[in-house]
Amino acid sequence: MKAFIRILFISSDQHDRSCFDHSRIIEQLERALPGETVELDRASDPSLLTTQTPHLVLLHQESPHRTFEARVAAVSRRWPDVPILGVIGEEEGCTDTFVHGIPAALRDFLLCPLDGRELALRVRRVLGQEPQSASSGPTPSRRVRVDSLVGDSAIFQAQVEKIPLFADVDAPVLLQGETGTGKEVFARAIHYSSTRKDHAFIPINCAALPDQLFENELFGHAKGAYTSAANEQGGLVLEAEGGTLFLDEVDALNPYAQAKLLRFVQYREYRPLGCSRTKVANVRIIAASNHDLRQAVAHRQFREDLFHRLNVLSLVVPPLRDRPEDIPLLARRFLQRFRRADGQGPRMLSENAIHKLLAHAWPGNVRELESTLQRAVVMGASDTIQAEDIECTVETSTNVPLNASLRAVKHSATMDVERAYLVKTLVTFRGNVTHAAKAAGKERRSFQRLLRKYGIDRESFRQDEAGPLGDYPPPLHMPFDGHA
Repeated sequence: MKAFIRILFISSDQHDRSCFDHSRIIEQLERALPGETVELDRASDPSLLTTQTPHLVLLHQESPHRTFEARVAAVSRRWPDVPILGVIGEEEGCTDTFVHGIPAALRDFLLCPLDGRELALRVRRVLGQEPQSASSGPTPSRRVRVDSLVGDSAIFQAQVEKIPLFADVDAPVLLQGETGTGKEVFARAIHYSSTRKDHAFIPINCAALPDQLFENELFGHAKGAYTSAANEQGGLVLEAEGGTLFLDEVDALNPYAQAKLLRFVQYREYRPLGCSRTKVANVRIIAASNHDLRQAVAHRQFREDLFHRLNVLSLVVPPLRDRPEDIPLLARRFLQRFRRADGQGPRMLSENAIHKLLAHAWPGNVRELESTLQRAVVMGASDTIQAEDIECTVETSTNVPLNASLRAVKHSATMDVERAYLVKTLVTFRGNVTHAAKAAGKERRSFQRLLRKYGIDRESFRQDEAGPLGDYPPPLHMPFDGHA
């Protein structure tokens, strides 16, 4: 079984609410499937979805007449490897004639109203039947899954796939990425995937430690080490014994603290203040920075020897603007988590709301998206969040420092505009590269090179050929980089 299960409930019937109690079914599924998190989405037409590939589809039909088989075939064409469970009838006690109209492509079926316990047993059995043989190419359901890390984009999965490799060894890890990308979430994922998971994970914000207290906070002190040291006190290293010490914003340490940390990282040896004996710690070191430490070393702002000690294993967490196809998935996960004071809250995003999220540059990354969705839940009055409920600008922003050269600023701004335009065009044409390239005034091959340049997976936007979602974006007046 998976640690994270994405289920999609599809129904074209407007009267299916008696069959589908969203919160109750999720509660019963997670109770019957301990240790697994369930994400349950609902849609009326799979061709209008921008959601990621589900692990299981629940296809609702009032009765299995001829259109049911066509709907099953349409879902199978879109997601060939995804099992489909039929959900038949509106009321309990459906007639036996239903059984004779069940399409053969269904993996199984249930009768309404849905019983969460029975559904959980079917889900466990069906997902346990998934073929284990390797296919010609990886599918999202076979990728590495860590419940706390949400994202199916190639650039994000490339980093997630490092977690089991890093968890098997005790070498130091250096995480780098912009503020709000989730570096601590990656650090916790490495810790809880390792053999140290039963011991403590101790995070330290190095920027919040006063310079004169760094050594005391980290290593502790002996009784009488200084005037107010009435008792012996262990430091954070002792607290993390057997587990993991996470040094966030490690670049904020002053040169003295960096020197003290160097020997500890290399030999795991430390000496508490006022103590004559050296102690050895059994801890793993994971460090993080939201700056490029190589540049900090070049500018003599960070010790080169400490950088090499920390950078044994390296992982760069991509910014949210580089993985726009993960935004709808993250947004839906946040909607499941947030509730208003009355215990209620929106469960769905309108198409216009998704477009607005995709058009924003998210300089604050996942943390900004989370706070934006939480604010929308509190302020929203309906079950569906609309574009006007989301308080964010759609203008592209950059994180280029002011002291960068004009060429660097211009290059970064151009890349942001190109990326935003590509995403908007793919959303408009439902992932159809031929139509998107024509609208952009580019040849199909050049347009595909641009998608590869920015790591954008067109399959995440791909839907059927029913037509565009909205107005076509005008061709970009700023020319694309022909050397993508």
